[in-house]
Amino acid sequence: MALKKAKRPTRDEFQLEELGERLVEAHQEGTELELHVWEEEAVIGRIKEMDSRTRLVHVLERSGDLRKVPFLDIMKVENA
Repeated sequence: MALKKAKRPTRDEFQLEELGERLVEAHQEGTELELHVWEEEAVIGRIKEMDSRTRLVHVLERSGDLRKVPFLDIMKVENA
């Protein structure tokens, strides 16, 4: 019997739009954020790029590493 992978919670259009606006604002202002990512550790850093083609958010972490997080995997955004 294979293990079923948990399904990511679905969010409505309004929630996704609000999340996107928050990310764009933080990107423009250079604000450091804590992103709560589906089934992963939280990512803390500044948004360097938002790629609408691949739907990836490029986050420069405090450690200097660049993480590419799928937009739909971001569950919650908070100020770091």
